[in-house]
Amino acid sequence: MAIKGFKSVLGIAALLLIVSGCASQSDTANQCGIVATYMEPDREADTYRVVVTHLDGKPVISQPNYRLSVGEHTFTVAELIDAPSLMVKLAARTPKQLKVNIAYNQRYHIGAKLNTDKVYRGNDSNFWQPEVWQQEAHDCELIPEL
Repeated sequence: MAIKGFKSVLGIAALLLIVSGCASQSDTANQCGIVATYMEPDREADTYRVVVTHLDGKPVISQPNYRLSVGEHTFTVAELIDAPSLMVKLAARTPKQLKVNIAYNQRYHIGAKLNTDKVYRGNDSNFWQPEVWQQEAHDCELIPEL
């Protein structure tokens, strides 16, 4: 009789360990951060909005927020710079890539930084680079897909 009781207690303890292991794995699996494009950057700092065309190499429809798993993600973005001083041809306005290392419960605002160190003309695509212009704490949890 004592052995049967011991096996029951052992079985319950094993079950509790399995369940608690699943809970902690689930908690980290739902961790995420957000990359945002909706906020208007500070134009006085020569930063402008961007449109996301690809995420991790896959085409996407641009969204105001991207809820992403923790880790590195690559965005392909097109700048929306409307500075009157910009005199480059349309062919120079090509998309660029930005790698963002997503941390848990962080939001990253991305944009296009206009380089103002010289006058850019013609086909010179070096007039801008993508950047994270603001980072802030923000609650995030991945929602499991059904």
